[in-house]
Amino acid sequence: MAYVNRTNTESGVNLLALRSHNAALVLDLLRTAGEGGISRLELAERTGLTPQAVSKITARLRADGLAAEAGRRASTGGKPRTVLRLVPEAGHAVGLHLDRDEVTVVLCDLTGAVVAERRVPLDLGAGAEAVVESAAREVEALLTGAGVSVLGVGVALPGPLDHVRGVLHRVTGFPEWDGFPLRDALAGRLGVPVVVDKDTNAAALGIAVVGSGSGHGSGIGTTGDVPSGPLESFAYLHLGTGLGAGLVIGGGVHRGARTGAGEFGHQVIQLDGPPCGCGNRGCVEALCLAAVDRGAVGEAARVLGVGAANLVGLLDIDLVLLGGRTVAAHQEAFVRGVGAVLEERARLEGVADGAVPVRVAPGGARGVAEGAAQLLLAPLFGRGEG
Repeated sequence: MAYVNRTNTESGVNLLALRSHNAALVLDLLRTAGEGGISRLELAERTGLTPQAVSKITARLRADGLAAEAGRRASTGGKPRTVLRLVPEAGHAVGLHLDRDEVTVVLCDLTGAVVAERRVPLDLGAGAEAVVESAAREVEALLTGAGVSVLGVGVALPGPLDHVRGVLHRVTGFPEWDGFPLRDALAGRLGVPVVVDKDTNAAALGIAVVGSGSGHGSGIGTTGDVPSGPLESFAYLHLGTGLGAGLVIGGGVHRGARTGAGEFGHQVIQLDGPPCGCGNRGCVEALCLAAVDRGAVGEAARVLGVGAANLVGLLDIDLVLLGGRTVAAHQEAFVRGVGAVLEERARLEGVADGAVPVRVAPGGARGVAEGAAQLLLAPLFGRGEG
């Protein structure tokens, strides 16, 4: 196979071993500086490290091919400063999104940019062995001929699951997955490190690391004033074949003590409501999907808004982001409907700053897969360890 597992090679940098705190700080600043780069003096000022420490770290990064010169910049005195930049192609990660009816696989460089992509149908109910084999074949097909170094594979799929052990629980509608060690099974099949997380957590991680993109100022599907700067506190609500949430609090993904946080779709809001696949009645997910099936998108948006308002009231978050294929098909209707509920709740509560803004999440159809790749990439930059 034409790809390299850098954790097993004797030559070349072992990227997974570069996760020291100081190196991560420097790498993250190189990443965010982009092609324009950043000087060693600026790195020292922004990290709080000594110039000597920064010089040692950057020397190692350059020797390992992770950093390179990006030219020189005039200084206020003395000789011009050498500017360094990250080398994106120095490492790659695979992001794998296993949805209930399709699989999306992407190959991302160190900046998170997608350099290759595949999407094919998938039956999550076909059995664990068949799904693992199908997913592995898609990863191999994506990497064949790529000739790149691979950190590993990040896998995102519906929960609940144990993120730490990579073991699935009773995925709604697919109880046969309960207890399946997906991480170990796929790692054994592909021979590379594998990290498993919920689809909503992966998408939220991708947004937290890379940012909300140019859509911040685009006005696309937005209600309320979107906070400027890094996104430190938000909820990503994913409505596709199911409904879940990814929570970012204090800049990190909140997974909970047992990595089960974000089972948003199964909060009961109607005691005598329709049965849900989880065994309860009147869950937000069941009500939303039933309304969508009837063509009542406005009603589905209002139901989602009630759940979102409960979440905002509990966590006092700054922003609600909406994603998933169902939202993608009716962006304006969902943003408008969810926003209206939040605005009404804010009015009733007399919130001085107005309602929490609502917008469509960046990333589109491959946002979850890109986030899955960040399960491997983000820790290199000191991100995503929550």
